[in-house]
Amino acid sequence: MKSIKNKVIHEIMINKSRFITVLTPFYDKNDLHDILDKYKEIYKDATHYCYGYILGSYSKCSDDGEPSGTAGRPILQVLENHELTNILCLVIRYFGGIKLGAGGLLRAYAKSASEALKEATILDVIDGYYLEIAFKYDDSKFIDRLLKEQIITKEFGSFITYKLQISKQDFAKIEIPLKEKAIIKTKEPIQFV
Repeated sequence: MKSIKNKVIHEIMINKSRFITVLTPFYDKNDLHDILDKYKEIYKDATHYCYGYILGSYSKCSDDGEPSGTAGRPILQVLENHELTNILCLVIRYFGGIKLGAGGLLRAYAKSASEALKEATILDVIDGYYLEIAFKYDDSKFIDRLLKEQIITKEFGSFITYKLQISKQDFAKIEIPLKEKAIIKTKEPIQFV
């Protein structure tokens, strides 16, 4: 599977209607309403906020008032045809006064999603782990050498705590020496790019 590296915003005009596509990495369906609310605030006067998203084997789409199957489904099909996951595609439409018809809407929403994807950096999805580890200050040089660029955050207290993401393959290589010097507080399976 593949996903996108960064958020992309792309705009096209079709028969005086303005279509703004937002592609974003997406890892938790509970974040959907916050993302929609954010873009409804940014693009306040838009007519429709249609979307499709894929998380692993789960997918969902919305026509947001467009005729059934003319917006969300074509957006989702574009994502599926590119074998993407962990992605949300939101297409915001400002109605331009010319009705496009069902076929025209299908083509417009699919084109909006497709053209935005052309601007995205698409990467392979990596199966791995989110780790939170704690260790003594004396072991920091050893841990830093072991983990290299995988560290997301560092916290310093009575112990040093690192939060990181690491591929399953890389974790298998360092698991034994890591456990000798650090306590693994959290180990959750994740997918990342």
